[in-house]
Amino acid sequence: MEIILLKNVERLGKANEIVTVKNGFGRNYLIPQKMAIVANKRNRATIDERIRKQQEAESRLIEQYRATAAKLDGQTLKVGAKAGTSGKIFGSVTNVQIANAITELIGEEIDRRKITLLEEVKNLGEYVAQVKLHDEVEFNVNFEVYAD
Repeated sequence: MEIILLKNVERLGKANEIVTVKNGFGRNYLIPQKMAIVANKRNRATIDERIRKQQEAESRLIEQYRATAAKLDGQTLKVGAKAGTSGKIFGSVTNVQIANAITELIGEEIDRRKITLLEEVKNLGEYVAQVKLHDEVEFNVNFEVYAD
């Protein structure tokens, strides 16, 4: 029996893939659990249309991410931190503070989980953080830590 997967199914396939399974497995488990539909002509056309729309939406999203990356290109973020007289920070600078600095600078919110600090920030100075918005959109942003 040929079916179209609606969700990722472990050891079987990913969403929107057409796979062949035994009749009982498809009819008694996958279809009632809303994990799959029968791969007839009408459903194949529906899935093709869904895939096309998802690709268009993803390309628009990638363009938005590239525009965000262009806004940050060449910019240096300013991050304030409490520090001692020797320049050592109390605590450390985290990706949350970098995300807040980006929001203040360009007005767009970036999820903190998409920001990776390349080294531990424990002192005042200049550092680099890596921002990965999508598999295709990845860039570095410079930031300066100053005494607050």
